[in-house]
Amino acid sequence: MGVRDVEVSLAADDGVVLAGTLTLPAGEGPHPAVLLLHGSGRLDREGNAGRVRLGLGSSLAAALARVGVATLRYDRRGVGGTPGDWRSVGFDDNRRDAEAALRALAARSDVRTGAVGVVGHSEGAVHAMSLGGLPGVAAVVLLAGFARRGEDALRWQAEKVAGGLPAPLRPVARALVGRQVARVEASGADVVRVFGMRLNARWMREMLVHDPRSALAAVRVPVLAVTGEKDVQVDAADLDVIRDLVPGDVEVHRVPDLTHLLRLDHGVPSVRSYPRLLRGPVDADLLARVAGWLAHRLDEASPHR
Repeated sequence: MGVRDVEVSLAADDGVVLAGTLTLPAGEGPHPAVLLLHGSGRLDREGNAGRVRLGLGSSLAAALARVGVATLRYDRRGVGGTPGDWRSVGFDDNRRDAEAALRALAARSDVRTGAVGVVGHSEGAVHAMSLGGLPGVAAVVLLAGFARRGEDALRWQAEKVAGGLPAPLRPVARALVGRQVARVEASGADVVRVFGMRLNARWMREMLVHDPRSALAAVRVPVLAVTGEKDVQVDAADLDVIRDLVPGDVEVHRVPDLTHLLRLDHGVPSVRSYPRLLRGPVDADLLARVAGWLAHRLDEASPHR
């Protein structure tokens, strides 16, 4: 039996059905498995949002299947096959949905008991930090995850992104973020308008006050954390915080030329390079590093050893 994709339906705590894909490796199960959590916004199970196609889901699932590990990923609320309005879904809702998906994955008969991990990218990495302390999680991979209060992470990102724009646009970009934060904090609505744009205010309010450091200190399983030196959305220096806070086995990598999009860029880092970078694939070395690390760690965690 070869590698195969299985369409799955996952029940969230409030009854909403999350639509997803489970990629199973060749051979008979049960298999070690991971839950993949994507970044922020209107993302489907592959990490794509409209024309912005990160393609992390299928790329990572293929790399993991080659080393015998299954991968589950799902559409966010209001995206793809999952009902709802993505603009009114909170940061905490995303974490709760991830917990429900994790429970569903661990309960499957084709998934090996005790050999389930979590991989998160960007916002997904922050939720993976929270899931890493739950019973039954055997390994955690953090790709470009921040390790500071959400508002501090957002303001760092805003400054880096503004610095990579043409000089006349920099003050506008800085003012936009400041206006967004002020408008969101002053409102109790799920959705607000800032400069004519509809903004998920509930998500932002919850993200701004979230501090992942206590979750990191509660993770007792092995952790792999990777952030690129060319990342303009997450400070690679947060890897030091992750290494210092996780009490168990932690491995960190600050990768030269790796961007937030998990592609390499040998030029000056800027969000203006994103359209060009997205025409290429996810970095093969990163995929191989993650797959090899997870295969080893989940095999160590398996009861059959």
